Amino acid sequence: MTDLSPAAFAVWDAAWDCPIGDCSIKQGRRRQIAAALRAVADQVVPVAPYYENCDVVREEILDIAAELEGQP
Repeated sequence: MTDLSPAAFAVWDAAWDCPIGDCSIKQGRRRQIAAALRAVADQVVPVAPYYENCDVVREEILDIAAELEGQP
């Protein structure tokens, strides 16, 4: 994976390191996607006071992740 940027690797790593436990394959994939979306939010819209109005975008990304994790 040396051909990925640090930001892309963070997303990749989050998805594949996400524990899926004993859930179904479908739910496990949703957890992995949710983990990747959280990493995207961290890479693209970091939490910092100097990012005005970007918190809305971050929250929308995190809402998608939460929705995926809440699905059976």
